[in-house]
Formats: sequence, C-alpha cells, structure tokens
Amino acid sequence: MAAAGRGMRLALAVALSAVALIGCSSKGKAREPAKLVSIKDAQVRPDDVWTRSIGGGSEGYYSGFRLALGEDALFAASLDGKVYALNPKTGDIIWRVRTKARVISGPGISDNLVLVGTLDGEIIALKRADGKEVWRSRAPSEALGPPVGSGNVVVAKSSDGREYGLDAVTGERKWSFDRYEPSLTLRGVSAPLIIGNRVYTGLDNGKLAVLNLIDGSPVWEQTISVATGRSVLDQLTDIDSDLLAGTDGLYVVSYGGDLALIDYNTGDSRWRRGVKSYTGMVQGGDKLFVTDDDGTVWALDAASGAAAWKQQDLKYRRLSPPAYFKGYVVVGDYKGYLHWLSPADGKIVGRTRLGSGPIVTPPVAGADLLYIMDMAGKLRAFDVKPPR
Repeated sequence: MAAAGRGMRLALAVALSAVALIGCSSKGKAREPAKLVSIKDAQVRPDDVWTRSIGGGSEGYYSGFRLALGEDALFAASLDGKVYALNPKTGDIIWRVRTKARVISGPGISDNLVLVGTLDGEIIALKRADGKEVWRSRAPSEALGPPVGSGNVVVAKSSDGREYGLDAVTGERKWSFDRYEPSLTLRGVSAPLIIGNRVYTGLDNGKLAVLNLIDGSPVWEQTISVATGRSVLDQLTDIDSDLLAGTDGLYVVSYGGDLALIDYNTGDSRWRRGVKSYTGMVQGGDKLFVTDDDGTVWALDAASGAAAWKQQDLKYRRLSPPAYFKGYVVVGDYKGYLHWLSPADGKIVGRTRLGSGPIVTPPVAGADLLYIMDMAGKLRAFDVKPPR
C-alpha cells in the first residue's frame, strides 16, 4: 500500500509539473498566479447555508471525485473509504458507510445504486437507500473514472484508459473496450456519458469514442485533437474534462487545444474552437462557459462557438470546472476562493472562500443551492443574496 501511495503521489507530481512547465513563459520564468483585486460594488453576496466535512477528502491526491445530486440525497466520498448520503437542504447525514477501501472516484448514482471506484482496482456498488454493499467488482487497474450506469449496465473506466461494462445486479463484467494510449498523459479521466443505449467517452489519445451500452461494441470514433509540436508535453491530447450533453450535440474539449460541438449520431463537427482545457465546461442559457489550462474563463456562443468574452483576471490560479447557478458563472481556484462572474461580460461580481484547500471537484448547481467541495473534504452549500 505504501508503494502504491508513493506511485500515486509521483503520478500527481508528474501531471502537475507538466501543467506548470507548459504554463511557463518563453523566457523560462514561471507564470505567477494573478493577485486578487478587491471587488468594488459587488453585485452578489454568497450565502453559506451549511458545511460538512467529508472524511479527509482526497488527502492531496488528484482524484475522480464527483458530487452526485439526486432528488433523495447529495452523495459524496473520501479517500479513507467513507461514502455519504446527505440531506441536500441541511447537510444532515442520511447514511454514512465505511467501505474499508481507498476510494478515489465517484460517487455516481444509477437507479438504486451508488457507485465508487478505488485506488486498488475495484468498483463498489452500494444500496442507494441505506448504503449497504451490493457487490464489488475487480477493475484492470486504478478505477480513476467516476462510475456511471443506466438500466442493467454500469460503466467504469480505469487509469490505463480501459473501459468496461458491468452487470448492475451482480457486478459481473459484460464487456470491455481498449484503445492505444500515449506513453505520457495527464493524470485524469473524464467520466463516461450514457445517452440512451450509447456510451460516449473521451480518450487520452485525443479521440471521442461511442460504444453500444449493452455489449460495448464500437459505434464510431472521431478525432478531436491531433498531437502537434516538438516536445512530448506539447503533444498531450488528453480528453480529461467531462463531456457535456447539449441540445444540438455533444461538447468536447481536450488538452490538445480543441473544443468542438459534435453531432450525436455521425460524429461530425458542427463547429470547432481553439481552447485548451483539462477542467471542464458548463452551459448557461445560450452560452458555453469554459475554464482553460491557463485560468482564462471563456464564454462562447453555444450554437456557433463564437467568443462572447474572456475573463483573464484569474490567470494561473488553476481554476475548477465552472458552474452556472442562479444567473452567475462560478469557478473555484487553488487557494479555495470562489469567484462569481457575470455571464453578460465576465466581470467578477462576487467572491467568497470555502477554505484553504484547492477546489478541483466540479461544483454542482441544484435548483436552490450550489454545492462545492475542496481537496480537504470541506463541502459547503451556497445560496446568493442581493448586494447590500
């Protein structure tokens, strides 16, 4: 276990070093994170509704943790093996279980199951009502991809890029999918996205693959990014950001520098834009909001990809994926700050702080509250108040 832990920390260091090196200037000087400037005439006051500690969080590891919001509960997990079901309105614990495993991804929810992946190559299914274990299934390697499911199939993804379908009742493997992986990739895995009877998945080789949910057979593949540049780091094309389902197609962004709207059925590009990201994106109204690799927040026309604005006052602050909540764009940073942006022009109109830990887990916007968790496991629910 100790050796595995060292390997994990080394992998994290390599990934973060790669990003830091790419973020260096041509003169070789590290780019300093932008200093925060006081907000004059703030338009929004973030309101802390409740706070809960989720075990030890990821304990400094880069993880595939997600917050899963359902009608019955908000689900969260931590590296020490704890999985929680919380009352979304109050933060009160509905149930909490100790899996006695090193959980590294999820939770995902599928019908009556709550799903997590582990560092030691397991997928664990828990009963959604009370957290009792239903089954455990072995994965080829570390189950870094957040498990998802639909109907009788659970789909999971390991850190080596392999993907597999499991029987939702027994955990027995039904199919597997494997593709060539580059020798060097960023540490991260996008979550598989199930739409109908298809599984859409982003790969580290810069391709988007579509599989049949029932048997895992390939439907089609589309190249999103092609390796370019002379250095190995310049050739990274990972699709680590979660895919985003839109009305007119699927939004996909890669670290190779391509963001595209892809037709669900054919894989054809409706539009492409040069944006480099390993974090993520969200749609709000007619705009698509993206945080890129250097901390710029982009607003693009969702239908055409045309740039509406870009916010660069948070550069190199290692931003989280964005959320869209009650008419604002919200991003977290590496110091635990939350920044609230106007969707009209990108102006920073509010700020608060969750804690001192980095915010990496994608924020989740519910109808009434916004849920944010940092790497230390601090989970907080926010609302907004009008300015004084």
